[in-house]
Amino acid sequence: MMRKQQTFSRGLSDKVRKSKAAPEIQKNPFEVKINRKKFDVLGRKSKHDVGLPGVSRSRAIQKRKDTLLKEFRLKDKNNTFIDRRFGEYDSKLTPEEKILQRFTLERQRTQDRKDMYNLNEEEELTHYGQSLAEMEKMTDVIDSDSDSEEKGLLSAELTATHFGGGGGLLRKKSAGDDEEEEHKPRSRQELIEELIIKSKQEKRERQTQKEEAQELTEKLDQEWKSIQNLLAHKTPKAERTDETDKPKLDQYDMMVRELGFEMKAQPSEKLKSAEELAREERQRLQTLEADRLKRMMGDAEEDAVQTNTHISADDMNDGFILDGDDRKTLAYKDGKWNIEGEEEEKEDEDGDEEGGEEEEEEDDEDDAEGEEDDEEGEDDDEDDADEDHCDLQSDEGSEDEDGQGAEEEQVCAEEPPAVSEEQKKAAQEAAKAELPYTFPAPESYSDLKQLLQGHGSEQQRLILDRTLKCNHPSLSAGNKAKLQKLFGFLLEYVGDLATQNPPDLRTVSALIPQICGLCQMFPEAACKAVQTLLSDSGHSMEETLEVKGRAPMPDLDMLVLLKITALLFPSSDFRHPVTTPAFLFLSQALTRCAVVSLEDVCKGLVLCCLALEYVSLSQRIFPELLNFLLGLLHLTVSDKHNMGYTVVSPFRRQGKSCDLLVLKDPNVSHSWNRKPISLQTAHRLPAQSPVERDHYRLSLIDSCLDLVKRCTWLYKDLPSYAHIFQPIRALLLKHLPVEGYPAPIQDLHREILDAIPEKPSQHAPLVFKKKKPIPLKLFTPKIVQILDYGKKRGNTKEEKERERLKHKYKREFKGALREIRKDTRFLAREKLSDVMSRCVKRKVKELYGSLATQEGEWKALKRKNRK
Repeated sequence: MMRKQQTFSRGLSDKVRKSKAAPEIQKNPFEVKINRKKFDVLGRKSKHDVGLPGVSRSRAIQKRKDTLLKEFRLKDKNNTFIDRRFGEYDSKLTPEEKILQRFTLERQRTQDRKDMYNLNEEEELTHYGQSLAEMEKMTDVIDSDSDSEEKGLLSAELTATHFGGGGGLLRKKSAGDDEEEEHKPRSRQELIEELIIKSKQEKRERQTQKEEAQELTEKLDQEWKSIQNLLAHKTPKAERTDETDKPKLDQYDMMVRELGFEMKAQPSEKLKSAEELAREERQRLQTLEADRLKRMMGDAEEDAVQTNTHISADDMNDGFILDGDDRKTLAYKDGKWNIEGEEEEKEDEDGDEEGGEEEEEEDDEDDAEGEEDDEEGEDDDEDDADEDHCDLQSDEGSEDEDGQGAEEEQVCAEEPPAVSEEQKKAAQEAAKAELPYTFPAPESYSDLKQLLQGHGSEQQRLILDRTLKCNHPSLSAGNKAKLQKLFGFLLEYVGDLATQNPPDLRTVSALIPQICGLCQMFPEAACKAVQTLLSDSGHSMEETLEVKGRAPMPDLDMLVLLKITALLFPSSDFRHPVTTPAFLFLSQALTRCAVVSLEDVCKGLVLCCLALEYVSLSQRIFPELLNFLLGLLHLTVSDKHNMGYTVVSPFRRQGKSCDLLVLKDPNVSHSWNRKPISLQTAHRLPAQSPVERDHYRLSLIDSCLDLVKRCTWLYKDLPSYAHIFQPIRALLLKHLPVEGYPAPIQDLHREILDAIPEKPSQHAPLVFKKKKPIPLKLFTPKIVQILDYGKKRGNTKEEKERERLKHKYKREFKGALREIRKDTRFLAREKLSDVMSRCVKRKVKELYGSLATQEGEWKALKRKNRK
């Protein structure tokens, strides 16, 4: 066999060497693809036993470059001549009409071009009420004394003040006062004051002229509007459309601007894992416990060390403290700018009004002086600044001395006074009275009981909470097993609390969150623990039934366990490893446990509440629940004859305990008030008077009717709803002594009767059809002899030819699709290469431009440094 394979491969390689491929391909065995056959057929010659995919691919690419790529490059680049003359492609027009229309259009174009800049001579253009033709003549006489000429000239006083020198200032001289002025020269301060007065007067005159010109302009505009209708036929646009006011900001715009000034989100701390949180919590509890032990021993004050603040190496110990950041935060609120601290600024402004006025007067004088006293003003400012800094330094020095003295006095004042022995003892007693912060996990039920006994409900909850935190499964390897045992211990402890006399239900409610937390940590262990308790209770009930023939109602501890099961596990599942056994235990208790006392009735109502809670989501039918409620209502009937319903186990039609809920005194209904039934009465009913017992019976009847009403709401969508509740309706309608009950119970009775229909709907019974269905007609199969196995061919010559053409069409269609896909990929590669080349050129240009800009800046900097 090996020899045959070697000869076969050698023959294939010889065939490749003899082919017309390139010599480098012939020598390279990796360029050759050998198509091996599954089996050889004698007399068949194969053309595709050896292939060169690389050569074929290169040939295909070269062919596409010669054909497809050239077509793609020349796409939309062929020039075409389009005759756009008027009517050239309109067959309805004659040649004479075409010539006439073309001549008309040409004349219109030339005429429009000539008249483009021609103005209508009849219209006279004006500007500010003056004709443009008159303005172009330039006939206005220029007044040398006009204000426009004076604006560009400098007065003699101003020229003398700025350019005449310090002492020899030029002054205007009057004819009468020449001799007096020569004897009494004016000082520099008087000249400056006179200059300020003149500048203010000129400023005031310019302002007055500006206001007069503005008033005249407005008056002219109003007069122009009144005569504008006479000049133009069309009304102005301003009068046609009413002037709209500026739109007010809506709520969205105001909110957008407010969001623009809000603070950006600050990065939060890293989320910690459950292990890190547990470790930190245990560390915190251990620290608190160490502190409590120190306070118990009285060592808290001795070991207390005052924490010192960090002192930098550059600190001069001079008491200097940097001022806080007094910058105001800018915000936008309710369409207005809102700056924090505006009220403080207003108060500061009110307090500094006098200083502000003085500064304004000084500023006015400085502005009036202009450029004359720049040098002197700068010198004076520098001197004043130096003096101010000196004052500040002296003030700071005095403040530092005062601050050091104040700090020393404060440190002396903050020293704690000496603690007396009585206060130490009181602190130790208070520390001993506190609960420890760390607890070990109990190893047995007795350890848990010893740990929790003697404490209130809240303290027990706190102890369990601290125990779970100190013994988290992530802190140690053995904590998981300890906490799994703790779940079973807690269930047992809750059962003991429920069986006490009186039962401690408040503590049971306080411990439920810790039980739920353990169940979430260890669901498998919790499942096994609850299953064990349910199975033990079921076996004990079976044993009691075998020995005595009847079993008592479950105690309060079992009722609490069923309630906890409903809280911990889903009750709506079709099958569940915990809730399904609990569901079976409930049905067993409602059908086999005898009702012989009012306490049993109360326990039965609790079981009914739990059963209704179990099926509230799934709406599963619970026959035991409805039968038990019917039996409880049967206990209220005094006359047990002529009944229209049937009572099932554990109730009997007549017997010793069949009148438990019959009222002894019918008049007690007037003094009864509706109130919830306490679970403690299910454990043991205290000694009561006959009136109180009748009140208790009315409360039980009220609860029973309320459960019936809830059942009607739950099962009202069932098709058999009327049939299921028909016995209950018959009992309520004919046998229940509702006339002697209080008004609330009568209202409840009436609502139930309204919810249950009087007559159930009639349904036709299921029967077989009288006639059997007629089967479908069967045809004799057509047997066709197949000669060519594995090939789809027809029988006749025409069918074979049709099948051959279909096969050829499919093959050609697939080949065409394959070629189109290859062409598309080829064009996509070419387009991508073009884009990349353009990007490279653009980037090179950008780089050259940036380098040129950088070189120019460097040369400019170099020339600047040379200067």
